Amino acid sequence: MSLDDNELPQTEDEWRVRLTPEEFHVLREAGTERPWTGEYVDTKTQGVYHCRACGLELFSSDTKFDSHCGWPSFDDAIPGRVKEIEDRSLGMARTEIRCARCDSHLGHVFHGEGFTPQDTRHCVNSISVRLEPN
Repeated sequence: MSLDDNELPQTEDEWRVRLTPEEFHVLREAGTERPWTGEYVDTKTQGVYHCRACGLELFSSDTKFDSHCGWPSFDDAIPGRVKEIEDRSLGMARTEIRCARCDSHLGHVFHGEGFTPQDTRHCVNSISVRLEPN
């Protein structure tokens, strides 16, 4: 289910009503689920991963790969659907990824690790996305 732009919550209190406490913590407060606990870590089901907050299509299962990091990993996002923001919250430079539509936190992106020909790993919290199987 994708929300129309005019249906998107405008305040954090409105998001809090729409999301579970766990979803709110990760999506709106940039939290992180514990490694190896997310429902999509080992999923091989074909389909499209949508933002759990607004329903925007973010990642195709064709780009999902096993990075053994404890979170679902994708080597590419659907163009224009994920924005990157510098994150220095842990005292180091990382790149946070957010939904381009509703600005919800998805995880982080890493470059230069050599896992795939794209050389990119979008490390995504399972609770930030919802899989729509083909």
